Amino acid sequence: MVGGSEEQAETQLEEQTELQGRLEAAAALISTAGPLAVLTGAGISTDSGIPDFRGPQGVWTLNPEAERASNIDVYMAEPEVRKANWRVMAGGLWDGVEPNVGHHALVELDRRGGLDTLVTQNVDGLHLMAGTDPGRIVEVHGTVRRSMCLGCGEQNDIEVVLERVRSGDEDPRCTRPACGGLLKRATVSFGQALFPGDMERVDEVARRCDLLLAVGSTLSVYPVAAMVPVAVRHGAAVVVVNGSPTEMDHLADVVVRGSISDVLPAVLGLADDV
Repeated sequence: MVGGSEEQAETQLEEQTELQGRLEAAAALISTAGPLAVLTGAGISTDSGIPDFRGPQGVWTLNPEAERASNIDVYMAEPEVRKANWRVMAGGLWDGVEPNVGHHALVELDRRGGLDTLVTQNVDGLHLMAGTDPGRIVEVHGTVRRSMCLGCGEQNDIEVVLERVRSGDEDPRCTRPACGGLLKRATVSFGQALFPGDMERVDEVARRCDLLLAVGSTLSVYPVAAMVPVAVRHGAAVVVVNGSPTEMDHLADVVVRGSISDVLPAVLGLADDV
């Protein structure tokens, strides 16, 4: 038993030493780069308590109709799917969700002039809540913080619509004269195109950046994941920070494994400031 404990302690020490080396290598690359292009995925919001989709307590596991509502054709065709979706939202799905250390580390990076553009696959709006400059954020999959009319395209604060739902409007529609279109969260559903101009901006950022930092993403969802090979082709360094392997690890200069809240501040050289 003693021998086993010693081997376990030795293994842990080796892992800690390797992690420290990767943290230092990533921080060194970032410290000499120009303003960063940052791509974030679901992993950065895990420590904020954002539910996943398919896990035991996932949104789609607990409410299968929510998964159906994520298909735009189903959403438009089936009133009961829309009603169920609005009930979940009005019931406080996102209540109490706050930015975590990872989000705040990127705010501090922005404050210090080290952020060019933050591209996020997340729809939770936590980068904005944390305080990152809105002009630097590209929410490629939209946001749950706003509603969108499928007829005229008008967007509003989601709370305006949720208050209507709580007051008995089960299937809210656009209130603009001569419109009356269906409303949904301003997120990109399966079967919907990305918002105009977003991917052009993402591609431009990938082509011009000195360094691309990918945080909390498996880098498997396209077209956004293409930022990595595009950046590499144009001479950028790539740092990947994630809790598990990604599809782009082989293209990265440095890969750091760990909890985003634990490792991202150190990667950015901000361990004492967040």
